[in-house]
Amino acid sequence: MTKIKIVTDSSVTIEPELVKQLDITVVPLSVMIDNVVYSDADLKEEGKFLQLMQASKNLPKTSQPPVGVFAEVFEDLCKDGSQILAIHMSHALSGTVEAARQGASLSTADVTVIDSSFTDQALKFQVVEAAKLAQEGKELEEILSHVEEVKNHTELYIGVSTLENLVKGGRIGRVTGLLSSLLNIRVVMQMKDHELQPIVKGRGAKTFKKWLDELTSSLTERSVAEIGISYSGSADWAKEMKESLQAYVEKPISVLETGSIIQTHTGENAWAILVRYHS
Repeated sequence: MTKIKIVTDSSVTIEPELVKQLDITVVPLSVMIDNVVYSDADLKEEGKFLQLMQASKNLPKTSQPPVGVFAEVFEDLCKDGSQILAIHMSHALSGTVEAARQGASLSTADVTVIDSSFTDQALKFQVVEAAKLAQEGKELEEILSHVEEVKNHTELYIGVSTLENLVKGGRIGRVTGLLSSLLNIRVVMQMKDHELQPIVKGRGAKTFKKWLDELTSSLTERSVAEIGISYSGSADWAKEMKESLQAYVEKPISVLETGSIIQTHTGENAWAILVRYHS
């Protein structure tokens, strides 16, 4: 039986102990802050990146891993004859998945590269599912089928207190950003078909609370498998959301600080709710 190893990128928001337990390889992106380049792997300490971003003169810039790095990672992982499944963030957010494909073509490894359509803990859902099945000795086709099921039953919502970073980073249209540059505007977006689509806009924190009430109402009619909550800045609102949502899912909700790659684009006081439903 051929062993299958799982690879992803550092836009994933995941518990370090899960990475170790499930033998997941995380390839780091890099972030440039005022002309100093940091590996995302070195910015995992709680609050470290946010402090650097707040002190920077310019918006940090993220860079995908070089093609050669992927080729080296794949070459190293296949030395024991293993197959490799690489699951990466949406191509709409980064060129990482394409770099992985090019890296795979340069290596002698048997690599399958897939686009998760998501990032953050929504990416984690797919990566963890794949890694668990790989440890159980499942064949690649079965793993791919399960990962596709997870993807098709996942929703990603993100709330930001400013669209400045998303606009500057080119991740959302200028017009929407202009409208939301008004004082104290909050925006909730859903990632659908590789696009961040604004679904709610309003003034003040009540915008987020009203939307959360609507989400919880919708969950009463659905079978929820898993929920993740990620945040940038203070964890207070994330913890409040967990209290509202935990009743709708049996599995404990993970509340995690999102990484530098996502914080660069969301800015401070942002959050994400990732929901996976049963098939």
